[in-house]
Parts: sequence; structure tokens; C-alpha cells
Amino acid sequence: MSRQVDKNLQRLDAQLSGRLSRPGDPRYTSATDIWAKQLDRIPQAIAHCRSAADVQAAIRTARDGDLPLSLLGGGHDWVGRSLCNGLVIDLSAMNGVVTGPDNRLARVQGGARAGDVTAVTDPLKVTPVLGQINAVGVAGLTLGGGYGPLIGSFGLALDNLLAAEVVLADGRIVLANQQDNADLFWALRGGGGNFGAVTTLHLRLHDMPSLYAGMLLFPFAEAGSVLGSCAELAAGAADELNIQICLMAGPDGAPVLCLVPTWSGDPAQGEAAVAPLATFGSPLNRDISKRPYGDLLGMFGSFVVNGRGVFIDTSLLPALDGRAIDIMIAAMKQAPSPGCALVTHDFRGAASRVPADATAFGLRRDHVLVEIIAIFADRTNTEEALRHQQWAAATRKALDAIALPGAYANMMTGDDATRVKQSYGPNGPRLIDIKRRYDPDNLFNSAIPLPTG
Repeated sequence: MSRQVDKNLQRLDAQLSGRLSRPGDPRYTSATDIWAKQLDRIPQAIAHCRSAADVQAAIRTARDGDLPLSLLGGGHDWVGRSLCNGLVIDLSAMNGVVTGPDNRLARVQGGARAGDVTAVTDPLKVTPVLGQINAVGVAGLTLGGGYGPLIGSFGLALDNLLAAEVVLADGRIVLANQQDNADLFWALRGGGGNFGAVTTLHLRLHDMPSLYAGMLLFPFAEAGSVLGSCAELAAGAADELNIQICLMAGPDGAPVLCLVPTWSGDPAQGEAAVAPLATFGSPLNRDISKRPYGDLLGMFGSFVVNGRGVFIDTSLLPALDGRAIDIMIAAMKQAPSPGCALVTHDFRGAASRVPADATAFGLRRDHVLVEIIAIFADRTNTEEALRHQQWAAATRKALDAIALPGAYANMMTGDDATRVKQSYGPNGPRLIDIKRRYDPDNLFNSAIPLPTG
């Protein structure tokens, strides 16, 4: 570290009233203990911010000292983009959630996680549109897309973003919405954190006291027949019915099929809408009931264990048909460990009715997102890492034969420029232009990948 950089960091520490931590500080250790930490990311300092003004000061320090910069919100990015080898802006203390007087809007700070939001909204009998896990950061989820169980009724998480407060690379704090900084608002919805530090999100809330949702487990031997019946049901289902499919390890480590249905329509119709699923095979257990959204988000919390190695890839399928089902079942039979899973997310209904050029998000036709997840216990074990990486790559290659071009940009690395470009489709050129205008020096280069030209 140069003397000037050290001097700049000391100045920032004074501006933050001692809330800058360095290696060896317990605050530094706690902040950098994220879900999928990369072993080669060793920040020089962590700026523990409490306000947009703090974020301004940190951005100024990074820009003036030519330091790499990253933003740490939920820290639930499998590539570990929250950490860099320079200055990390830690937003975790900025996790406040406040609803408007009519409970139709929530102002959510940039460090809040999904569980922070539902802790406020569930008692009010209103529902935000978030993802599937309560530990995930709201900003990263929303700005990159935000598939979830309410997608058919209300669209992606980003379709429910009404405004965002952003600290730009030049230090200005601006509000982006449909009227003010509309081009920035367009880019934020799908382009991720590439344009500035989002310190507050204004999210639409929906009048929904509860969901009819839960989980059914089936023997893996029944996966083919159950998934075939499930695909037939989903093809003609109402927008309010979402069925997530998980091929994963059961309690004994052997593969099982898990169905996670969510009914977001008239509560009186929920039981009838979901009931057919239990007749598709021989359920090992059935736990479906009326529950608040926060309870549903907590069902997959066991997947979020810090310190493990992680590889994730995605595939976009036109539909879940027989060929796709066969490929997924074959892949699970070859899984190198119980940490491997295949998880689907439907894209349909309200999400597909949004015009393709209304936001930066790239694919607005009906499809099924398949997450290919490979988690292993010892991230320092190169042999285990290679086995899991190869399994994820082989599974995606098998799905490529029937997949749509591109992937879910929010889960991509920047290694495949062609696939990144395909993921944004015709929105790519406009996105590139806005990036050049708002962040010409590419200060926010730790965010999800954008097309390059």
C-alpha cells in the first residue's frame, strides 16, 4: 500500500468517525466472512457506512486513490463480487425498512436482506416481491432481476422497484424513477450495480395477508413421472400458481425431488389449486399451509452456510419438457456430493407481459430458469473444487442443446462475452451507452457483467 493511499484511508476513517476497519480488526473479519468468499480477495479496508454521505466519502476515496471498489450488501453472490482487493463499502448497517402511510410502498436501505423486509411487512399483511431465501440482499436481487414465487402475479422483483436513491461515481446523490433520471432507472432494473451505489430502494407492496405455500418431498425414483405430471399442470395453471422444482439431497444425503408450490391468489382457492401435486406420486412428507411470505423465505435457509465452496451456472429453457426432465435426472445421478442441486424458477404471467424494452432485463418471453448449484465443504480443496466445477459445466452443456441463448446475468461471471451479450439481447447497446455516461471510468466494475460492445 502506498503512503498516499494509506493517508487517504486515514482521512476516510476520520470522516467515518472510526468506522474504517483493516485486516486484523474483528469488524473486518466479520464483514468479510461472506457466503461464497473468494480466497484471492483481500480488501485493504472496509468502510462501514451508515448513510449516503458515508458512501459518498468512500467513493471519493476510492476514486481519488485509484483503489478498486466493491459494495457489500447481503454478500450472497456466488462469485464473491462483494469483496475486492481495494476498498469495500459495507452497507450491512444500512438495513432499515420503513413503509409509507398506506402500506403500499417500502423504503428499503441498500444493506437490507429479504428477511429484514418481511419482518416489517408480514405483520402489516402486505407482501413485497422478493426471491426465495431470506438471507439474500434485496439490492443485488432486485437490480439484477429477482425471480421468485410471486413472479406470475407481480413480475420480477425489479418490476416492483418504483425508485432508487443512487450515489454516482462523481459523488452526486440522485433519485432515479420514471420521471427523474429515467435512463438510469431503466438501466438499474436489470443492469445491477454497474451505475452507482444504491443506498435506498422504493419497493411496491401488495395487499396479501398470506400465501398458500410449502413443500412436498418425493422419492427420487418417482422424479420422472412426478415432473411430467407437474409440467402438464403448470402449462395450464393460473398466473397465481408457482411451482418450484428442486432436485437435491435429502436428509440421508441421497437425492430426492422437492416441489415448492406457492399460491398467491384468492386464499379460498389455494388448497384446491395445490392439491393435485400430492397425487402425482408418493409424497414422503407434505407441509403446505397458509403462511406469511417470511416463513416461505426461511425454508431454504440451510443452503446459506458461510465458508463453503460454490459454483453456480444457469440455463434458460423454453419449457420444462420430457427432454429437460431426463437431462436433469441424469445429472443428479452423477452429482459428486450432496451439495449439488438443480432448482427451477418459472418466468411467466405478469413478468412476460412487461415489454422487452421497458427495463434492461433481457428476456421477457415465458421460460424456465434452471440453477445448477454445486456446493462443497472445503473451498481450499482444489480436487473437490474441480469435480464440482466439472459437474456444473457438464450439466449446463447437456442443457445447452435445448436452451435459449444467454443466461441469468445476475448469476454469471464475465468470462463468456458472447453469452453475456445474449443475456441482455437488444437492450445491450442502450445499457452500454448509459454505463459510459454514468460511470465512464468503470469505477463500479465489481458488479454483474454487462455486454462490452
